[in-house]
Amino acid sequence: MPGRTDLDAAVLALARGGLIAYPTEAVWGLGCDPFNQGAVERLLALKQRPVSKGLILVAASAGQFDGLADWAALPESRQHAVHDSWPGPNTWIVPVTARVPRWICGAHAGVALRVSAHPVVAALCREAGSPIVSTSANLAGRPPARRREALDPRLLASLDAVVEGETGGLATPTEIRDARSGKVLRP
Repeated sequence: MPGRTDLDAAVLALARGGLIAYPTEAVWGLGCDPFNQGAVERLLALKQRPVSKGLILVAASAGQFDGLADWAALPESRQHAVHDSWPGPNTWIVPVTARVPRWICGAHAGVALRVSAHPVVAALCREAGSPIVSTSANLAGRPPARRREALDPRLLASLDAVVEGETGGLATPTEIRDARSGKVLRP
């Protein structure tokens, strides 16, 4: 679990439109407030990632996605499949409401969501009171960092806060599946 000072600094940075790094289930992640367009654009520029790819949102509970995910667009059985997999290392592409900004969805009709069981991720989202962006802490085309010491110095120089901690030990980033079909999009 992160120290209180790290967590407070990260939550304050998020509220001010800053960028943070934090450990996730498999790799270190970069995050920001998904509703702050300037913060998201800064994160994408830092990573050298096109907006068209879209971004993952992580939360401490499924309730933090209320008003963002269009659960009614999914059959009840598919809703249960998603909710029964959380919290955990399962990312789902779900139908969206109009509240999800285009800079989060990119060129996609859905949004990637995960309720994380990782204590750092969950604490960040609880303290921030909302979901946050979660993308691997690396420049486009480079391998993601699995340890804090492996974070690229160019990334670190542009961050507003770093939350100490360890990754969850997964060998690969979380699986991404389509909520409508259950099809695996990223193993």
